[in-house]
Amino acid sequence: MNGLIKIGDATYRWLDERLGITGITKATLLHPVPKSINWWYVFGAAVLTAFTVQLVTGIFLAFTYVPSPDHAYSSLDYISHHQFAGNLLRGIHYWGASAMVLLIFIHMSAHFLTGSYKYPREMQWLTGAVLLILTLGMAFTGQLLRWNQDAYWAIVVGAEQAARTPIIGTWVAQLLTAGPAVNGQTLTRMYAIHMLLLPGGLITFITVHIYLVIYKGASEWPVPGQPVDPKTYWADYQELLHTDGEPFFPVGIWRDAVFSLVVILTIGALAIHGAADIGIPANPTTPANPAPDWYLIWYFAILALIPPASTPYVIILAPAIGFGILFLFPFANKGERNFVRRPWAIATVFIAAFATLVLVYMGYKEPWKPFLVNGSNPPQLASKSLRTTSGQALTPMALAGAHLMTVEGCTACHLIEGVGGQRGPDLSQVGDRRTYGQLIWRIARGGGGMPSYGNVLKPSQVNELVTYLETRVTPGQAISSNPGG
Repeated sequence: MNGLIKIGDATYRWLDERLGITGITKATLLHPVPKSINWWYVFGAAVLTAFTVQLVTGIFLAFTYVPSPDHAYSSLDYISHHQFAGNLLRGIHYWGASAMVLLIFIHMSAHFLTGSYKYPREMQWLTGAVLLILTLGMAFTGQLLRWNQDAYWAIVVGAEQAARTPIIGTWVAQLLTAGPAVNGQTLTRMYAIHMLLLPGGLITFITVHIYLVIYKGASEWPVPGQPVDPKTYWADYQELLHTDGEPFFPVGIWRDAVFSLVVILTIGALAIHGAADIGIPANPTTPANPAPDWYLIWYFAILALIPPASTPYVIILAPAIGFGILFLFPFANKGERNFVRRPWAIATVFIAAFATLVLVYMGYKEPWKPFLVNGSNPPQLASKSLRTTSGQALTPMALAGAHLMTVEGCTACHLIEGVGGQRGPDLSQVGDRRTYGQLIWRIARGGGGMPSYGNVLKPSQVNELVTYLETRVTPGQAISSNPGG
């Protein structure tokens, strides 16, 4: 036994001389923290715990998941219903995502209320803001990997909304879809972003964030009437640690450990019931009423509730203004920190939380469903849509195209003569705006958030659709001739 102990000590000394294990351990675990630290400070460790859960479960899920349009859904179905403990594993990953999003918002709100973004911890807040963006990106891309109807149509609608962005709309939409249409390349890109790019960014910024917490210290509980003065604060803080500090381990870490355990147990308890049902497989020919998960639906509720004309501006301006304000907070780095002396901070957090809850409720109640004028889904074209705009009967080929508009779900997204959905452009007079060739190209290749139907429809069906769409012109206008009719 003594021989094993000596070998262990020698091995540790050898590694310590080369890696500095003792120094790193002391700096990480034994750094002093103010005694005033309380339960408000546990959410940062809880976010790290949730991320670790996501990282581990994500790796195990990746062993079975196949990121291709033909196998993504079936591989997830196999994990959920046939793999040993697969539904539990997916449940932990599913509920862990919700926990991580919720906890990072609470963590930032707590430190906003206590003014912890002020001098000298501005960089801690800025890296935390970046981590918030990366976390939301992980949540969004993770939902899309299910490749069910919600996932497919979520990216279709998301790309369609992004395409409305002034100037850079087409570029942003194609950045999301990895090309002019939603297809296998889109799924591959989302998988790479979710499994490689975003986790790499999260690990990098979490490391920097923790380093800054150790380097600049955890902020003490703010005292009313003791504002932050950059000229004197750091010296006062060092004196506080000397006279009223304690080592992070084992004294300060116990709250983090207890709350992190509660987070793990809560995720595990929810995971016993499994993740949300994966629904039905993605089908570009069948419209759906996709609903993103709760942590994103509030934003899409905003897009659904605002006037359509303002969407191109709100879709970019709202996040830009919101995150812009978030990044500007640290530059107001003086003055009171205690929330009692900053009632506007309390009001900001309360209003933001209340508005989010209301939008989540409204999002689940209504927003993604297209407005169907005649109440059916997919809406049936009205009798006036089954004649030319000059009142003449449609040719058999155009009539077949009108039938395809309904059975293929086109009218779930497009309005024609007052009938249909409002996700896509109004096609009532599309014959005035697009040539025969342009219509063929758009249907076959998709783009602007519209999926590609080139591999779904037969060439004869595409010709029938375009022949019908060419009859949709301003009354009195001549209907152009085309190769198909």
